[in-house]
Amino acid sequence: MRVVDKEEMRAIENQAMEEHGFNVDLILENVGMRGADFIEHVVLDNHDFEEIVFLIGQGNNGADALAIARHLRNKGMACRAFTLFPEEDFTPALLEQKRIAEKFGVKFTELSGTDQLKAYFLQTQEDYCVIDGILGIGFRAPLSNYLFDIVKIVNDHATVVISLDIATGVEANSGTVNSEAIDADYTLAIGLPKTGHYIGEGAKQSGEIAVLDAGFPAATMEGGDKALLLAENLSGIYEGRSKFAHKNTFGHSLVVGGSPGMTGALIMASEAALKVGTGLVTAATWNESYPEATARMIPEIMTGLVPTERDDVEDIIRVLERYDSIVIGPGMGRSGKTRSTVVKLLSNFAGPVAVDADGINALSLKEDAELLKSRKGATILTPHIGEFASFMGVSNEEVLDNPIDLLKEAVDKTNSCIILKGACSFLGFPSGEILINYFPNDGMASGGSGDVLAGMLGGLLAQAAPDKVDKKKSGFFTDDTMYNQAICLGVSIHTLAGKHAALKLGPEAMTARSITEHISDAFLELAQVDL
Repeated sequence: MRVVDKEEMRAIENQAMEEHGFNVDLILENVGMRGADFIEHVVLDNHDFEEIVFLIGQGNNGADALAIARHLRNKGMACRAFTLFPEEDFTPALLEQKRIAEKFGVKFTELSGTDQLKAYFLQTQEDYCVIDGILGIGFRAPLSNYLFDIVKIVNDHATVVISLDIATGVEANSGTVNSEAIDADYTLAIGLPKTGHYIGEGAKQSGEIAVLDAGFPAATMEGGDKALLLAENLSGIYEGRSKFAHKNTFGHSLVVGGSPGMTGALIMASEAALKVGTGLVTAATWNESYPEATARMIPEIMTGLVPTERDDVEDIIRVLERYDSIVIGPGMGRSGKTRSTVVKLLSNFAGPVAVDADGINALSLKEDAELLKSRKGATILTPHIGEFASFMGVSNEEVLDNPIDLLKEAVDKTNSCIILKGACSFLGFPSGEILINYFPNDGMASGGSGDVLAGMLGGLLAQAAPDKVDKKKSGFFTDDTMYNQAICLGVSIHTLAGKHAALKLGPEAMTARSITEHISDAFLELAQVDL
């Protein structure tokens, strides 16, 4: 599903009206019906409220809210709308929706001050469902003092809050919250989700995001460079995998890392590579880490040494072609030899390389953009916020405030796929496309989760090597997008495995290894998706 900023959404609306005869009334009616259905079946089936409270601003966001109120009233539910501004400030669409809603029996109260709203919450029912129709995607910070107080009252007293299109106080493009914002349990995105639902504070304020089909013509919704990464994008996974295949059919991945005391990262990455179906996995570490690593490594994984002497390095470089993918960085340490090894592998290996953790810490955009851009093979960087900020030479705050533009800049300058990891992860591809993986899971905020992802990516990249894929049978790894699809699959499997681990163990008891242990559940879920 496409994700848009407010300028793109307005362009869609204008195109629908100018080229397809669409109009505001049609949008409002579609939003009213579908919004009412959502509230009825998702919220009201689980809660009892004496009446549903609607907070109405002065624009078309308020008109959307009143269209929903009218349809809920028509279903027999008591609805009360608080108008926050005088009628002379209303848009024509809002005036019309107010007129109709009154005839349907929606009760209206014009607020004369914030104390009136506070008194309502204190003196009436105990539980409140509040529909936030105050401000839409055109909002620019900061909130007025009046609306600041309104928002505070709602956050203090509401039981369930549903925001229309964007939570009041959140900027639609950047997710910025300047002072205060509605703390929504649900956000009903109209037409398409907005970037502000996933960036910065917006991701925290939006709650669960549901998209309301406003009826825009399909032709107007196409294009764009941002989309959600969803299971239905992963059709035909592994259709060509034969039960009679040899282990070499499924690739050989090399995982490099593990300094003394940090061999666990290497082990977790290697096990994850094996668990996604890779035929062969070799784990290589420094000489001083080798005894520790081999003592802890499962027997299915082969082991090796990372050379540091010049002659040994040249010998290894000559045999790199035996591997179909390389993962470099998990637990590798931050010494000078780490950078030397990372640079040599990137310079001499022609296949896909996933660079994680200390491998990323050894690089910088300023020094290594040309090295990365000139590689023959695909390069995948998997930084978290801090690692990405260091790589880019900016602050963490700059990344949090502007992840998509910075990601596009880094991808363009390095010709690499970059996965910016977080509760909401952003995948940037050299094609210019940004995919958004939005599945917050506090159980995955645990040491080693990134190592597991890196290993999974390495294993899937090995299986996506051109000589490993039967293009006639595989519906997933096809044409020139094989590696990109392997990356999307890896992120999705990692997310789903984390979900299953959290459901079975609880987020507090999860570890990174729990994700690996639930990879099979993730594959089974993907296999059952109705694509």
